[in-house]
Amino acid sequence: VQLQAFGGGLAQAGGSLRLSCAASGRTFTNYVMAWFRQAPGKEREFIAHIRWSGGSTYYADSVKGRFTISRDNAKNMVYLEMNSLKPEDTAVYYCAARLLGSGQKYDYWGQGTQVTVSA
Repeated sequence: VQLQAFGGGLAQAGGSLRLSCAASGRTFTNYVMAWFRQAPGKEREFIAHIRWSGGSTYYADSVKGRFTISRDNAKNMVYLEMNSLKPEDTAVYYCAARLLGSGQKYDYWGQGTQVTVSA
């Protein structure tokens, strides 16, 4: 499984960014795809996940109502639409994948993309 995250950059508070994650290497029907982030000096934080099959989603309280995770089955892409950005959203964002039913441990990770939100 290969995951490549991109689309980060600089945004102003209140602005928007969309992150993309290109997934390859296998069929992801039985996978859960997720976004995490890690700010300097902080632990990695779960943001959201989506089941590849069915598309059900789950969000951390910190981003609920502002971020939207989605996937494009035909393109093998996972997206994170980020709206109403706050300076505290500044972090390196990672996409990850795990096999459905394998617990909460994500086995596959992308390389990360930096998101910086200015006040």
